[in-house]
Amino acid sequence: MTALAPGAPDARPPTASHAAPSSGAAPSPTLRRRPFVLPVIERPRRGIAPDDPYVRRFWVAVLGPGAVADLLRLIAAARDRRRIRMPHHLGVLIEARLVRRGPRGITVPILIPPVPPHLERRMPSWLRAEHRRVVHAALRSRDDPTS
Repeated sequence: MTALAPGAPDARPPTASHAAPSSGAAPSPTLRRRPFVLPVIERPRRGIAPDDPYVRRFWVAVLGPGAVADLLRLIAAARDRRRIRMPHHLGVLIEARLVRRGPRGITVPILIPPVPPHLERRMPSWLRAEHRRVVHAALRSRDDPTS
């Protein structure tokens, strides 16, 4: 702890005595409520169940935990046929081609596709190698007529 000599200038900037606005203050003009959306399910032929560990292991590495959480929320809402607030990461999900905007609203897959090669490059090399092993093993077991 340091003490200032009497009369020495304080190095810290002055602070207001009321840090938060009063309860009667108007909200910021840039503050907007996110609209509600009703996601609709699209049924792909192949994919991975949303609760499969693959989704959290590899899609989170590519898109981040917030975007994957938004995707899982959209899928759950579509299954329950309920509206939810517009996801914060909707643009990321659209860019990754996991969801689509259509005439009926936001379309979400009931099964999540594997990470495509152009997004796989975002993974660290060790995780990319693990991903390739997992995908190769899944393809081999799908093509094996004895399984």
